[in-house]
Amino acid sequence: MTITITAFERSPDGGKGLARDTRVRWALEEVGLPYQVRAVSFRALKEPAHLALHPFGQIPTYEEGDIRLFETGAIVLHLAQHHPGLLPEDAGARARAIAWLFAALSTVEPPILELVTAKIFEGDRPWTAERLPGVKGRIVERLEQLARHLGDADWLDGAFSAGDLMMVSVLLRLRPSGMLAEHPRLAAYVARGEARPAYVRAFAAQLEANTRGVPGAPP
Repeated sequence: MTITITAFERSPDGGKGLARDTRVRWALEEVGLPYQVRAVSFRALKEPAHLALHPFGQIPTYEEGDIRLFETGAIVLHLAQHHPGLLPEDAGARARAIAWLFAALSTVEPPILELVTAKIFEGDRPWTAERLPGVKGRIVERLEQLARHLGDADWLDGAFSAGDLMMVSVLLRLRPSGMLAEHPRLAAYVARGEARPAYVRAFAAQLEANTRGVPGAPP
């Protein structure tokens, strides 16, 4: 059955890979599944047709026959559980990989999103200057904990897994702030994720979609 995902018609980041459809594209590339993309405008996000797929009016969504999913964690986990390539065969390692997927979304990403909100959406608010040190402190604590666990290993728990895919995707959101560069082990970890052929293909696909028709963009 044809897999269809939704993505921004024009991503706010201009195709830098920070929109969440990149995570799903990456997972699909890792497991070797073809897919098509339905571009959605910001207006269409709030219309009934899209809200029937994603009640919160966001992207991405995932459709495959009778299966309709939203939330990147749910989509990536579904792909990992039904196709080889993103979860180990060993039951214990498989469970740990799933735990890391949830850790990326539930423990590491929230303070990073808080930073994005404080700097971009609330940057002109009087409380932002006082809020930022606390937000950054929470991020630093998580990064230090993660770096200690990673140590000199290439991946979080043996071979690359869905947990690494999600963790790398989350950490990429920190790159514009410069905070990722302050943790060399994690910066190298993210670079290893970006170097994977599946990520390269996923990034190129979403970049091409976001730069198509933009003056001065690469052909």
